[in-house]
Parts: sequence; C-alpha cells; structure tokens
Amino acid sequence: MPGLDHYTASTSTTPAAPSTNSGVYYNARLDPKNYLEGPLSPVASTRLRQMLARPGIVTAPGICDGISARCALEAGFECLYQSGAATTASRLGQPDLAIATMNDFVGAAQMVCSINPSVPVIADADTGFGGPINVARTVKQYIAAGVAGLHIEDQVQTKRCGHLMGKQVVSREEFLTRIRAAVIARDSVPNSDFVIIGRTDSAQVLGMEEAITRLKLARDAGADVCFIEGVKTEELLKSTVAALAPTPVLVNVISGGLTPSFTYQDAERMGAKIIIFSLVSCVAMVHAVREAMRSLKKTGTDFASAKGMDPKSFFEVMGLNEVVELDAKAGGSAFQVV
Repeated sequence: MPGLDHYTASTSTTPAAPSTNSGVYYNARLDPKNYLEGPLSPVASTRLRQMLARPGIVTAPGICDGISARCALEAGFECLYQSGAATTASRLGQPDLAIATMNDFVGAAQMVCSINPSVPVIADADTGFGGPINVARTVKQYIAAGVAGLHIEDQVQTKRCGHLMGKQVVSREEFLTRIRAAVIARDSVPNSDFVIIGRTDSAQVLGMEEAITRLKLARDAGADVCFIEGVKTEELLKSTVAALAPTPVLVNVISGGLTPSFTYQDAERMGAKIIIFSLVSCVAMVHAVREAMRSLKKTGTDFASAKGMDPKSFFEVMGLNEVVELDAKAGGSAFQVV
C-alpha cells in the first residue's frame, strides 16, 4: 500500500500513477475528462464517475433496506444513497448516534448493491470507524461490497446525525488523515474508480469559512467530491459551489432539517452536482407502517392498508419475474406456476 510519499512529489513516469503539484493529489487515470465519452459503464463506480463528469445533476434517494431500494429502482432513479441514519434505523432500530458498526453498513451495502450491480450506490461511512487503518479497511470493504463511492466526515467518533444539534468535529489534520487513508486504500485496489467524498460538519460548529477551508484541503488531499452538511440558504450553497469549483459539490436535503427543502432542479440551478434525500424512504415508511398498524389494531384486519396488493404483486416489486425468467432460462421448472 502506498505511504506518505503518495502526497509528495512523484518521479513516476506512469501516466496513471497518483502524483502531486505543490502537495495537491492528482491521479491522471481518474481525471474527469477520461469519463466524458462513451456509453455508461456496467461497473457502478465507473458509471458514477461518468455521471459526475457529464451534464446533469445526480439525484440519489436515500434507501434503508431492500424494499426501499426496489421501489427507488422501480421509480427510475439511476443512483441510490445508503444513508447511515436510515441503515442504523432499519437494521438496528436505533437513532443515528454512532451505534451502527462498519459491519452493519457493509452488510447493508452488499445486499443493496446486489439488486442491480450497475446502478451506483453512494454509501455513508460516518467517520471511517476509527483511525487511518480502520478508514482504509472500510474503503476496501465498501469496494468489495460493490459500493460506487462513500463519504467520510470530520465529526468526532461519537458522531450524530448532521441535522442534530451539539455536533463536535476533529481537527483539520485528523480529518485529512481520514481522507488520505481513504485515497491510499482506493489507489491500492488495481484500476479502482471508487469515488471518495469528503464531508464536513463544521459549518454549524466553526462557521462557513472554516467549512470551506476544510473542504478545499480535503479536495487537495484527493477527495473527488465535497459535501458540506447543513447548508442553510441558497446563497450559501451557491457560494460553496463557487469556492470549490470545479470540484463537484454534494448537498443533503432532509425535510425539516438544517438545509431548506431544495428540489433537485433547485440544486442543479445552484450548481450542485449531487443531491441526496437521506431520509425519504425511512420517514415515509414510518408514516405508512404507523398507519397500517393503527388500522390493524382498530379494525382487526390489514385489508385497508394492503390497498389491493396481493402477495404475488408484492413479490413482483421484489423481482419475482426476473427470478422466474432466470430459472426458466437455466432449464428449471420449479416456478412454472407461481
């Protein structure tokens, strides 16, 4: 695995080898111009880089389990976001307070990425789950799971949802060790196009100027995308995009959170390249399941909440027809009648 010389002057003559210019990370192989032409790749990480390099905003709804992932794909979304808060809620029934482990996140990612391996999944990696060695392990585990990209933040290890109060952040240097470790780990995987997103939660703690400074440093350390959490106004988002150009900027929208309820059209107009709606699925799920449970308790039946969806219709949303077709193509006969 490359060491600290990854971030010092390089004498390599290999065009794709990471190099630096005045301490700034650069990898010619991952230059956005290399992803401008040609059909979209079936490899999710490569496809995500193509989407970032080409016109149009990348809209990624937050998913929390297999059902929400299936529904997002059915709706036509071409990128998914595995929210840390949603993953913690769906897998553990717990709040987003650094309770979930790397194994929880990786397990969820393996399942989601297997549904349609060509659709990019951007996954939350919280603080990287430890020091540089842990961050590197996290990146490699996410790559192996089929994730297209992840974001790592600068909160302390006992982190919390970015839209809760009382956040604390680590020093600039500790944040940068996380980014460097992620970049080194990515570059140690041959030909990996994995996307690394640097996230700062410092705007609410130390102010916007510090947040922009941290993201610039993260970019120089090799982050492919910059993510500023809790942008409170349209003007602040525009100024963030301008300050970090041409690096792509990600904006996170949570209804009722710190960031206004921008539409993806709004975010694109303001210059953002990725917009995620972290809790869209799990909040909707809470409302729907609450209503279904109340109805069952009151009426003694689930007839009303089913809305006419029988078991076969439900399984069709979960990919029943694809499974039956595969079995038939292979010469099987187990599902001739379902």
